[in-house]
Amino acid sequence: MSIKLSNIYHTYSKGTPFERLALQDVSVAIAKGEIVAIIGHTGSGKSTLVQHLNGLLKPDKGTATIDDIDITAKGQQAKAARQQVGMVFQYPEHQIFAETVFEDIAFGPRNKGFNEEEVAKAVREAMEFVGLDYDTYAERSPFQLSGGQMRRVAIAGVVAMNPDYLVLDEPSAGLDPRSRNAVFREIMALHKSRGIAIVLVTHSMEEAVKYANRMLVINGGQVLFDGEPAGIFKEHGDELVQVGVDVPQVYKLADLLRHKGMTLPEGIKDEMALVKAIKQAKGWK
Repeated sequence: MSIKLSNIYHTYSKGTPFERLALQDVSVAIAKGEIVAIIGHTGSGKSTLVQHLNGLLKPDKGTATIDDIDITAKGQQAKAARQQVGMVFQYPEHQIFAETVFEDIAFGPRNKGFNEEEVAKAVREAMEFVGLDYDTYAERSPFQLSGGQMRRVAIAGVVAMNPDYLVLDEPSAGLDPRSRNAVFREIMALHKSRGIAIVLVTHSMEEAVKYANRMLVINGGQVLFDGEPAGIFKEHGDELVQVGVDVPQVYKLADLLRHKGMTLPEGIKDEMALVKAIKQAKGWK
């Protein structure tokens, strides 16, 4: 199974003085089970790209398919294909609208055609998955929750639809470190338990390195690099800086220590791994 964008072009405000080419000749395939980070500076085209993955935006030119089904077409088959891609927007708590947590999470499954018994089961399982106790939160207003809890409600609403692909646009934006770590634990657990593909739009290079096994670098509406994060950061560090993308601090520090003679393994993804590698290199316990 895969989503394929082939030679996609997209222009905003076409035919007006504000016309802007947001994507140009973009071709990307994302298979079920991948974890793909999409990075780039503000205005590079990241969000425009992911909105083509489930038909929210239609290309001016090119095709968008899921398992060879044109998701820009009309009809039940295209609708069913689009529903396999769940999307959580940046600041998803702004999308919450229902009076209770239960009703907000239930909206997607109902729209997908679940009966009420299936809806109740899906809501309960999704809340359990994102760490929200059903008895405590189901009948509570989502607007009385913390920012991190509201983010979980939004993710639960997508999880309840049982998609094959989950697109998250800046899922950690505005969250404190504890809430951010909790959200990512749930995202990675979902990937592990269901084999769901995760597409992560992020400004955080640290998040891209830590969680993704593939990274797309977008610049000027085009895919500049596509590959394994560590390899891209190592081989194209100077080019990334030129297009407004910085190399993660953990990579910079590891490279500095190597230049000073310390033997460290490649592929260090976070601070804990770096500390462990330094201890091993120094023979510390």
